[in-house]
Amino acid sequence: MSRILPALRRGLDFIPSPEANRPGLVLRDPLRYTDKVIFVAPPWTVGLRFLDGEHTELDMQEALTRATGELVFSDAVRQFEGALREQGFLETEEFYRLRDQKQAEFRQRSERLPVHAGEAYPVEASEVRSTFERYFAEVTGLSALSSSAMGVAAPHVSPEGGRNCYAVTYRGLATLPGVAERTFVVLGTSHYGAPEKFGLTRKPFVTPLGTLHVNLELADWLERHGGEAVVREDYCFAIEHSIEFQCVFLQYALGFDLKIVPILCGPFAESLQTGRPPESNAAVARFLEALEELAKSQADRLFWVLGIDLAHVGRRYGDDFAARADQGAMAAVAEQDRQRLESLCDGELDKFFELVTMNGDELKWCGYSPLYTFARTLPRAHGRILRYEQWNIDPPVRRQFCQLGVLHPFRKSLVTRSKSRSAAVPFISRRALPASAALRIRIQPVERGGII
Repeated sequence: MSRILPALRRGLDFIPSPEANRPGLVLRDPLRYTDKVIFVAPPWTVGLRFLDGEHTELDMQEALTRATGELVFSDAVRQFEGALREQGFLETEEFYRLRDQKQAEFRQRSERLPVHAGEAYPVEASEVRSTFERYFAEVTGLSALSSSAMGVAAPHVSPEGGRNCYAVTYRGLATLPGVAERTFVVLGTSHYGAPEKFGLTRKPFVTPLGTLHVNLELADWLERHGGEAVVREDYCFAIEHSIEFQCVFLQYALGFDLKIVPILCGPFAESLQTGRPPESNAAVARFLEALEELAKSQADRLFWVLGIDLAHVGRRYGDDFAARADQGAMAAVAEQDRQRLESLCDGELDKFFELVTMNGDELKWCGYSPLYTFARTLPRAHGRILRYEQWNIDPPVRRQFCQLGVLHPFRKSLVTRSKSRSAAVPFISRRALPASAALRIRIQPVERGGII
């Protein structure tokens, strides 16, 4: 009987090749258990569908033979599977060892390192300062925030792509007197965290500009009272960018001697499936109640920072059209984005929830859980949109979008601007796998491009 093939890991990134002369798929591990990517060329992409833990080696062999029109031997199938297995892309012991090793390494570290420095922003402090100085100088529009401001929402997209929104946010934040003396509660999207969970860590965040220390008293209190939704020393912190980027901008705008409480907000998947509010889940409700109690007890000693993005639309995200920033269908996306944001700015959380969950969040918002968490924790907060932008992360057929909102109590006004940015994503790795018995495979480290 033919051997059952192992399953591909869930949560891998499958990205169409950005090279016109090399069609195929790029496989990447967003959790960074492996630092390699694999390039799969046609027709071997056909073989990926048979890696589900149910199909056999013979099933894949027959399908590839039909797809190529030539005999594909079992040795080639085994080499293909072996390459994926060796790099931890399959649900096998190789992956479990890599996962356990990486998670243990993170738990043992005394600090959270700047994993995106040198990729999304410079690694040297002087280059960070000069780059951010340019961002701040180039942007026009509002500068000062209201003295009543209790929080800001900024993008978590690559700093270069979201530079105008970052600049408006943090240039304005720097005008608030005494804000650096507060503890910053940083709510970030957890792109790879478990649904209905909130990640916490006690590790200080290191950046090229210095170290931000966690307010351990508040973090420990939240861990004790947050209930079953809390993930202690969440591994997602090791690779997540949504909070790291806010930390670097906070340091540039306010200095390095700052205190934070970082919280990664996992997706509220149940609410999208059932249409019921996130707090209908008892564990989520307990955490939100604890966070609200913390907000009330600390009051003006806290300042809230959200790392969010909005719609993710286009072929990269499974849509059947090529999205072009600010053109065609994207004008309607912008209007939907604004409707959701304005409901939050007006303090109408129920309306915001209804707009997000309609059609299962067809816009694929990347800021729903942090925004909802903030609004439920501080129900009297109102806000205004300082800037709205759509950004092109990939070549013209694939798009991604980000925005900025700044939250104030009992205020509402609206300022929006739009501009498109483009950036190619240089994913170059494993050579094409020919449909023959002699597979020539070369593995290279991942070259990461724009971060979303």
